[in-house]
Amino acid sequence: MAEKPIAAFVLSLIGSIIFLLLGVFLFFLVFPFIGGLLTFIGALIMYSEKTETVRTGSILVLVFSLISSIFTLGGFIVGFVLCLIGSILGLTWEPEAVKESPPLPPF
Repeated sequence: MAEKPIAAFVLSLIGSIIFLLLGVFLFFLVFPFIGGLLTFIGALIMYSEKTETVRTGSILVLVFSLISSIFTLGGFIVGFVLCLIGSILGLTWEPEAVKESPPLPPF
C-alpha cells in the first residue's frame, strides 16, 4: 500500500469534476452542483495520510455521488462509477506499516 490513497483520490477527483461539469450545465437545478461540489471536497479530504480523514472523505464522496446520481444521471454515469470505485478504495485503504530496520548484530 502507498503512503497516501492516490488511486482513490484520483478516481474520486475525476468523478467529482464530471459531476461539477454536469452541475454547471444544468445550473437551473441547484442540488447537482452542490452534490458535485461536496464530492469534490470529499475527494480532496481523501488525499491525506490519516486513515480517519481518508474514511471521512470516502463517505462524503460515496453519499453525495449516490444522491447526485439520482438528479444528474450519475454524472453521465461515468462520474458515478469513478466516484463509487474511488470511495470504495478509500474506505478499504490502510497506510503502509512502518518497517523497522533489523537489529544490529553484536560485535
